Amino acid sequence: MFKPKVPTMPQPTGRITPPTIVEPTAVVQHPPQNPTTLVAPTPAARPTVQLTPGAVVALVGGGAAVVLVVGAVLVSMLLAVAITGVSVAICALVIRSLIASADQHR
Repeated sequence: MFKPKVPTMPQPTGRITPPTIVEPTAVVQHPPQNPTTLVAPTPAARPTVQLTPGAVVALVGGGAAVVLVVGAVLVSMLLAVAITGVSVAICALVIRSLIASADQHR
């Protein structure tokens, strides 16, 4: 029960191709060339970025728009937190007054 059974491979069916024979190739090493002074490649000249007046205006306008949008989002989140805090405080005062008036009428 605990002995493993090795599966046996059945005889192959169909067309069988003979194995291909691979012949080794000779490796020839060439002697090194005369070691001459190595010249470091010059780095490719990168084009300089030229900002035209129109591009500067577009960059400033885009930056201002991003600042305004982020500011509006942050202010709206702060306003939402403030409104929620005020409404919770008002609810707490109303519940406190209801409990206090219920104790006085007994």
